[in-house]
Amino acid sequence: MPVARPARRCALLLSGALLLTACGGGSSADGGKSRKSTGAVALGNCGRRVTIASAPKRAVSLNQGTTEIMLSLGLADRMVGTATWTDPVMKGLEKANGKVPRLADDAPSFEKVLDAEPDFVAASFASTLAKGGVAPREKFEELGVPTYLSPADCEGKDNSGDGDGVRTEPLTMEAVYGEVRDLAEVFGVAERGATLVADLKSRVAKATDGIDASDTTVLYWFANQEAPYMAGCCGAPGIVTDTLGAKNVFADTKQEWPQINWETVADRDPDVLVIGDLTRRSQTAETAAKKIEFLETNPATKNMDAVKNKRYVLLSGQAMNPTIRTVEGVEKVAAALREYGLTG
Repeated sequence: MPVARPARRCALLLSGALLLTACGGGSSADGGKSRKSTGAVALGNCGRRVTIASAPKRAVSLNQGTTEIMLSLGLADRMVGTATWTDPVMKGLEKANGKVPRLADDAPSFEKVLDAEPDFVAASFASTLAKGGVAPREKFEELGVPTYLSPADCEGKDNSGDGDGVRTEPLTMEAVYGEVRDLAEVFGVAERGATLVADLKSRVAKATDGIDASDTTVLYWFANQEAPYMAGCCGAPGIVTDTLGAKNVFADTKQEWPQINWETVADRDPDVLVIGDLTRRSQTAETAAKKIEFLETNPATKNMDAVKNKRYVLLSGQAMNPTIRTVEGVEKVAAALREYGLTG
């Protein structure tokens, strides 16, 4: 439990022109947003109404997904901290990312975040802004610091149980595009947001042009060797699968990342294995090399069709999460399916 901040620090935070009111309201997709005569932005975000009186100048991003959106919008000079990384930063953003302090490779303490004196905090996952994470949103609100949570982790999703949550509705890229637009509006760079969304849509269209993978089955393995996390039907991997018309062999579960035993995996015997290639060190078999070594030596998996034929697709962790890099996932899986002759 973090100790209370000194009065001076709290005064600095409370003196900012940023206010948040927690009340009933829809997500950013259904709550809408409006610009007040004062220049404030108000938007619905995961059941809260967030009001931001002026564009942030000292933002902290607590997950890599929100970080890469902000950097893509050209906001490095308005960021004072990032955290929770699974992969190297997206190509093209290295220089911008180098300008922003990294508070922690994983989740920072609440005190560490407050030391950066933020005027806005964003996160990709509800667990980050909850008890057991960095801090509940209310803790930041008490200090006058507005928070924003990626709609992709709350819209059509139940995070109340154990694990990574359950999808009540299939995720679509519109939730990610909505996040881009929201953050662009918050920082007063709406045109940049529109440009980024248009570019992402164009890349998806190009990657999927003429593709038909309706006869192809796919499995997504994110991490962990002993009790592997495999993608259920309806998260970011579901976007990739549905966009290409393929079939996820674990589409019969709505859990975001259920842990499934290897005998069941082998029994499903997918045509292609999409493998997370992570650089973090919080689970076993994080890198693709470790995963492939396991698959090719484990008695339960070494005779799977995809393993024997080495039909692997390597993706960053961020491409398997609901982020702008999900588009990267669409591109790479589409290219691999074409290479393996598994598309119409």
